[in-house]
Amino acid sequence: MQENYLAKWLNNELTEEEIIQFKKTEEYTTYQKIIATSNKMQAPEFNQEKALQAINNKRNAIKETKVVKLNPFKKYISIAAAVVLICGLGYFYTTTLDQTISTDYAQNNELTLPDNSEVFLNAESKIAYNKNSWDNKRDVSLEGEAFFKVAKGEKFTVTTNHGTISVLGTQFNVETRANFFEVTCYEGLVNVNYNGTDYKVPGGTSFMVINGKVAPLSYVKTLVPSWTLNESTFKSIPLEFVLNELQRQFNLTVTTKNVNTEQLYTGSFNNKDLNLALKSISIPSKISYTLEEDKVLFYVEE
Repeated sequence: MQENYLAKWLNNELTEEEIIQFKKTEEYTTYQKIIATSNKMQAPEFNQEKALQAINNKRNAIKETKVVKLNPFKKYISIAAAVVLICGLGYFYTTTLDQTISTDYAQNNELTLPDNSEVFLNAESKIAYNKNSWDNKRDVSLEGEAFFKVAKGEKFTVTTNHGTISVLGTQFNVETRANFFEVTCYEGLVNVNYNGTDYKVPGGTSFMVINGKVAPLSYVKTLVPSWTLNESTFKSIPLEFVLNELQRQFNLTVTTKNVNTEQLYTGSFNNKDLNLALKSISIPSKISYTLEEDKVLFYVEE
């Protein structure tokens, strides 16, 4: 059979003579069976909406699969962020945490700073500094009273609620109490910044502010603060501050009756002998006192 018979037959292009010849071939019978079977076959119905929905479902499934694949990565990002946060907090903590040393009533303490500078704390005092950044910044904060022996080096700063003291290397005492601020230089030169003004305090002199009033520089004859030798010394200081110091040194409750606490006191008292200290204050001030356990009353007889 000629190969183009089949194509012509399917397209109804054969002549009658060619049809007669084609029907005589074995292929014709086979082709007839194929056509008969094909005519019985039906193409499935095509629903456009269902097909579109199927495509969308498939896309959503792909998106969900992608999200699932990314979840572990997000988990790692969260862990990494937490690690960074912890490290950051750790860095902040270790670089800003202050070393704090304090004393209570009737207690003194001494310490050595990282540069071998020495600090002696009087009663009811507190000092704080940053140990980790000390090499870059020698800065301490002070509440109360302390005597400093500063090792030579970069600028050394003492910050108080009254003012700031700056030195390079020297010995000086700082007392900062309520309404009382005093800086005494025993060696070298100290710069005191009070209310935005700088005051130079050379060795052997004392800078003092009482109730907001700056007093003229006064001279000192001792080489160290008297309190480091267990004596509290005062020169023309209102009695109020003397009695406050008595409280701190002996852990007492001090009250007064008919006493002018603004009168000036010049003298000293022993920080270890209470009876002697009471007499050292009462006799020059012409006042009396009573002592009951840890309570002292100073009074003026009427």
